[in-house]
Amino acid sequence: MADPGESECTRVDVGITRVFGLLGKRWTGPIISVLMAQPVHFADLRRAIPGISERMLSDRLTELVAADLVVREVDEGPPLRVSYRLTAAGAAMEPALKELSLWAETHMNELPRGGC
Repeated sequence: MADPGESECTRVDVGITRVFGLLGKRWTGPIISVLMAQPVHFADLRRAIPGISERMLSDRLTELVAADLVVREVDEGPPLRVSYRLTAAGAAMEPALKELSLWAETHMNELPRGGC
């Protein structure tokens, strides 16, 4: 017989763990949100996200490409330019991201903000 103080451990959903393992990384959300509107060249994407370094942007884009959420396309030059766009799987996140944005507008104002 189980001790009344013990309860069966509830485990976190595997899907939630996987989603936040990728999307919970710094800068990933802003990158995806910029790409929601249209394909964007690397330099324009960097300008659209203040504070992100080229290296970090490159690393996050590489992860998103590997996760099949973003496609990297080389535009033959001159000049040679690289653009990124969401895959169908990446674009399918739009309703969920819009809901998270609405939630943040409603509830995050009440939470203390870090930084500046």
